[in-house]
Amino acid sequence: MKIQESAEMYLETILILSRRNHQVRSIDIANELDYAKPSVSVAMKNLRENGYIEMDIDMHITLTEKGRTIAETMYERHTFLSEWLTSLGVDKKIATEDACRIEHVISAESFEAIKKYVRNCSSN
Repeated sequence: MKIQESAEMYLETILILSRRNHQVRSIDIANELDYAKPSVSVAMKNLRENGYIEMDIDMHITLTEKGRTIAETMYERHTFLSEWLTSLGVDKKIATEDACRIEHVISAESFEAIKKYVRNCSSN
């Protein structure tokens, strides 16, 4: 099932923040993404209702297995593409911004082909 790019971005941000802070709240996401708190609250409600996140009584957000799978996929794509573009001579800031856009639209098949190609080139 394909989810919206914004949902993928939120899930990836939750993953990154949870690795950094262990506990994630809506305000942390709003601050990280520089989004309005009400917008983040609506998004968290939608993610929770669709089974991508859970919230405890203290409003700490955790990824469900389904949410974590998507978040890790986006994070891997972002990291790999950023590093690859940088290795090609693209400015780090531009590479990061481009990777952020590409990670949401590239198919799994194309991404795997690029990874395979880059790994083959690196080992030769």
